[in-house]
Amino acid sequence: MKYFSLPLAFTTIGLSLIANTAYANKPPAPELSNAQLQQCLNSLKNSSKFRGISNYTFEQYRPNQPDPSVIQSLNYQPEFQKDVWDYLSALVDKERVDDGIRAKHQWADTLRRIEARYGVKPEHVLGVWGVESNFGQTLGKKPLFDSLATLSCFDRRQTYFRGEYANALKIVQNGDIHANDMTGSWAGAFGQTQFMPSTFLELAVDFDGDGRRDLVNSVPDALASTANFLVKRGYRRGEPWGYEVKKPANYWGESNRRNKKSMNYWRNQGFTLADGRPLPYDLSQAALIMPAGQNGPAFLVGKNFDTFYSYNASENYALAIAHLSDLLTREDSSKTDFITAWPTDDPGISRQQAKDIQQALLNAGYDIGTVDGIIGDNTRSAIQQYQSSHGIFPADGRAGQKFYRAIMNSSTNNAPSRSSLRQPNFQQPTRYGQYTQPASQSDRMAQLIESQQGYRRVVDADGRIRLVRVDKGH
Repeated sequence: MKYFSLPLAFTTIGLSLIANTAYANKPPAPELSNAQLQQCLNSLKNSSKFRGISNYTFEQYRPNQPDPSVIQSLNYQPEFQKDVWDYLSALVDKERVDDGIRAKHQWADTLRRIEARYGVKPEHVLGVWGVESNFGQTLGKKPLFDSLATLSCFDRRQTYFRGEYANALKIVQNGDIHANDMTGSWAGAFGQTQFMPSTFLELAVDFDGDGRRDLVNSVPDALASTANFLVKRGYRRGEPWGYEVKKPANYWGESNRRNKKSMNYWRNQGFTLADGRPLPYDLSQAALIMPAGQNGPAFLVGKNFDTFYSYNASENYALAIAHLSDLLTREDSSKTDFITAWPTDDPGISRQQAKDIQQALLNAGYDIGTVDGIIGDNTRSAIQQYQSSHGIFPADGRAGQKFYRAIMNSSTNNAPSRSSLRQPNFQQPTRYGQYTQPASQSDRMAQLIESQQGYRRVVDADGRIRLVRVDKGH
């Protein structure tokens, strides 16, 4: 439940322009004053938000130093630059589906009991678990008290983070979770399904009966708490989240999750399931969403999709949970794509392909750190350098299918010399071979639109180049 690293949904507009989305270098961590932190904490200790927290608890877990990296993360979030096909390909791949199928069988009895109590389909709970922590494999390593104290005293959103800091201390003081288990994301989310401290205090449950609500070490507690969250946000027993659909020819309606209509309305409009079958009758109302615009996959989504959305306020995030849950229902990892292809000639990569890219970069002499399948700052920077040195334009640091094929098919994997690194000029090879003409007036106008109004450019599967508008999940 990471409220500050939200992926984006996109809607498209049809402008034929040159695609060029550059990787933005991570800014340096700010210098933070420890004296300012300690003065701030002295003030917080006696404030109303921290009423009920003993002086012993406050001082025992008081940070000795601020953590500049969390302020750095607060103001640098590359997820905002991701296209929906990149986002989904990393979260819903064969590896995650296979892991989810194993988890489904391992925890089958617990999931049946959760469904009996809360009415939430097991695969929907598993979808959240898989997206949030890779089924408990990635819980986050940031000490929550250090992160939340720093965020409470520096930069923006201090009021919000002060409440979360106080709630984190309450969790430990109440004895639900041991202090050394209070680690998580930079923004304070923690546990198997990444609850913020305030959400924990409101909705966490003790499902294993040991007297503690331990969302870190108890899978039953974490999964039942997730089901409780979904129910409290309006989850409807027995309903699907929605379906991938096929639009009728020449349909140009809006993508709007809130604009729900009866299923008879959509049937009368000529909508079918994506494979051509008639729409089912198991939803009362649904809304149309098109996360990649009119030319990409389309979905009719109901109330249960909205409960996924409430977990992280992003349509792409909710779609990842929904899609993963469908694959886990079918227990089939052989094909993780939707029936309708994404409108791009350069789809995203799986985590295994990300690992292959990282290994190839290491073999070529780039210091990217550990091969972990996560395309982070070091890997993006290395990709950008590799693109520049091999005449791949734009050198944008993106790891897509084209770059994957290029680096895997490269006959040499020697590290480029620093002198060979060059910046793109006005007549550079385009991505993987062709040449562009000098930047046109329309291209310069597109760059202005992108920088000021939140657009970026993508290439469709048929070679058509368009601007896409950042929709921020709405």
